[in-house]
Amino acid sequence: MIRFEQVSVTYGDAAAPAVQGIDLTVPEGELCLLVGPSGVGKSTVLNAVSGLVPHFTGGTLRGRVTVDGRDTRTHRPRELADVVGTVGQDPLSHFVTDTVEDELAYGMESLGLAPDVMRRRVEETLDLLGLAGLRDRAITTLSGGQQQRVAIGSVLTTHPKVLVLDEPTSALDPAAAEEVLAVLQRLVHDLGTTVLLAEHRLERVVQYADQVILLPAPGAAPVVGEPAEIMAVSPVHPPVVALGRAAGWSPLPLTVRDARRKAGALRERLAGRTPASPGAAAGAPPVPSAASPVAEAAGLSVRRGRIDALHRVDLAVRPGETVALMGRNGAGKSTLLNTLVGMHEPAAGSVRVGGAVPHRTGPRDLLRRVGLVPQEPRDLLYADTVAAECAAADADAGAAPGSCRDLVTRLLPDVPDATHPRDLSEGQRLALALAVILTARPPLLLLDEPTRGLDYAAKARLVTVLRDLAAEGHAIVLATHDVELAAELAHRVVILADGEVVADGPTAEVVVASPSFAPQVSKVLAPLPWLTVPQVTHALAELEHTA
Repeated sequence: MIRFEQVSVTYGDAAAPAVQGIDLTVPEGELCLLVGPSGVGKSTVLNAVSGLVPHFTGGTLRGRVTVDGRDTRTHRPRELADVVGTVGQDPLSHFVTDTVEDELAYGMESLGLAPDVMRRRVEETLDLLGLAGLRDRAITTLSGGQQQRVAIGSVLTTHPKVLVLDEPTSALDPAAAEEVLAVLQRLVHDLGTTVLLAEHRLERVVQYADQVILLPAPGAAPVVGEPAEIMAVSPVHPPVVALGRAAGWSPLPLTVRDARRKAGALRERLAGRTPASPGAAAGAPPVPSAASPVAEAAGLSVRRGRIDALHRVDLAVRPGETVALMGRNGAGKSTLLNTLVGMHEPAAGSVRVGGAVPHRTGPRDLLRRVGLVPQEPRDLLYADTVAAECAAADADAGAAPGSCRDLVTRLLPDVPDATHPRDLSEGQRLALALAVILTARPPLLLLDEPTRGLDYAAKARLVTVLRDLAAEGHAIVLATHDVELAAELAHRVVILADGEVVADGPTAEVVVASPSFAPQVSKVLAPLPWLTVPQVTHALAELEHTA
């Protein structure tokens, strides 16, 4: 169905191709997973299937890409629209109408489908993706995860033969991600749809793949094979595979169920040992609970239009503490973060950050107290090059020249100064935006989906940076659907549902009590209290040292 024949893509004046040596076939009716570190060209490969490369992005495409027999060099994206449905990393750039129902119908209108067919497919898609309650909502009022589901739904209604998806579950809560993946499975198995998707959260998708395409490094030829075969050599792999590598299991498990079948001996070795606490490296001091809060909300209620986005929320965050906000899409996580930086005025209750009322505090004063990295990092990036962004961040923060660039290097090795931010991958843009905010070293740091688009290595570097900041006394609040990040980094987890706090407590207690928010290691080693692979590897190293 999809054929790449010695394909390479070079953008503008780039010294080297973004991808090269791509020679592979994706058979009809298979789900193919595209993996690799951030910035290796996964989005370029996906866009070549839909014809966006080179017709929209520019650059030079050498070789040949065919989809259902159509050559993408001679067929522009609009001439492939009836065959290929594409959802990119940024759902907002995908939308052309104002409401959910109109967006679901738009693609079918463009293809000239009959009204009765359109009506039926809209209803089917609303039910498939759990969007029925949002059908009349304005898209701008939806959460990032809800927008993601609408973007996927708008493609599904046209019934394309090929679905191309870039990070389709990155903004979704665990339950919504499972629903979307179940829909994709149904399309593949029942309708013979061909699905090509790139995803960094491999713990969610690798077990569903028929084959995996690994791009190991920028410009390197892809490696194609069965999921277990590729995961054994891949530099990016889910926690359950990392646990299997640490324990010496062969073959490596791809699912929690497979790992649990192998984990008996490992449980026996770990029995009676206590893991290092989440949010700290082994031996790090506990958070000083007696310190005065950096941020505090009491009985906080916020209305957005006709919607009660938050209802009587109580929250206190202290210096050196990392708090993970979790909950389903639309639960109010982003609203709470935005309220802490003064973007929303409380309808009831109070909120204070560093002793100030955010919505009554001037921007320059507030920036010294709190910094927010939003879901869309491009909202913070205005300069033409990475170097210019870093220089502006140093000047705005009053930091020594080179401070922001040092942070970028820690998070993003090997990104040239002259690169335009729009030419970075989604994960790379996020890392740059993080560096811009971190340069000011605010006492309170707010992160909205900070691992969206990041591979496991980039996530590990981010964890190290945030853990160092917490050790220095900075308070961190992150809204995330990444249960693995919360397990590794957060001291506390706060779960929101319909704008209300339904759980607030130590990470180990809260996430283990919820099947939806439990990390893979916890599920494999239950009832033992282990949450992350680093906890296990640290314990195994100690056992070997004392043996």
